[in-house]
Amino acid sequence: MITLEQLQAGIVIPVDKPRQWTSFQAVNKIKAVVRNRYGLKKFKIGHAGTLDPLATGLLLVCIGKATKSIPQLQDGDKVYTGTMVLGATTPCFDLERPVDHYYPYEHITRELLDEKVRRFTGTILQVPPMFSAVKIDGQRAYEYARTDDPSVTIQPKPVNVYSFEITDYRPGEKNELETIDNPVSLESLEKTKTHNLYKNPLGVIPPHLPQADFRIHCGKGTYIRSLARDLGEALDSGAFLSSLRREQVGTYSVADAIAPDQAETYFSAF
Repeated sequence: MITLEQLQAGIVIPVDKPRQWTSFQAVNKIKAVVRNRYGLKKFKIGHAGTLDPLATGLLLVCIGKATKSIPQLQDGDKVYTGTMVLGATTPCFDLERPVDHYYPYEHITRELLDEKVRRFTGTILQVPPMFSAVKIDGQRAYEYARTDDPSVTIQPKPVNVYSFEITDYRPGEKNELETIDNPVSLESLEKTKTHNLYKNPLGVIPPHLPQADFRIHCGKGTYIRSLARDLGEALDSGAFLSSLRREQVGTYSVADAIAPDQAETYFSAF
């Protein structure tokens, strides 16, 4: 069992954040267990690196004096895996918003993907998504995004991408009715429910669109959603994320993480 003294001295709990949970909800789950088990009303707790609600994977929850190490933990390298849908875009670059534009994709091949991802390794300039927590003049970017103000922009910043690998590619299902000028509507896809939605039971993905799985090793501040957008543009098409999982932060691995509902058992196991 973790003692009160150990808790106050500082611990880092690797949590596997579920899909559709916010990082704040995951921290609150741990906080509630600590309060009940140790009878604490006030204590320091925080997390190192926010994950989007639709992302899953490693979230480092810091308690006690370990909260002082949050800046160092956030500076650590990250490893992500996930899936990109090609030939379309969404306003937020993932499935939190529906598709807003379709693009040509018939020219995309695995060989072209492997060629284009090489552009996005090393130190690159990246524009974060408007639907993000980046601050613009003291205000969060997503607050501007909701007003749809075209005069507000985010400046590019340098980020480090150490490797960007396409691990699988699926061309998409043939649909004789589909054309660029007359795309099959998301509403019709939602009604049929006969399509295999790869790794995305919560969102509708046009099944005729190609998908690419990836693995990315990057430095702090890298937005994987922006990498998807930029890769789509490099392909003379569009792209957005349909799934994202954080596998590693520094020396911490999701393989060693606990689910939020395992927190009670975690504190009893030592």
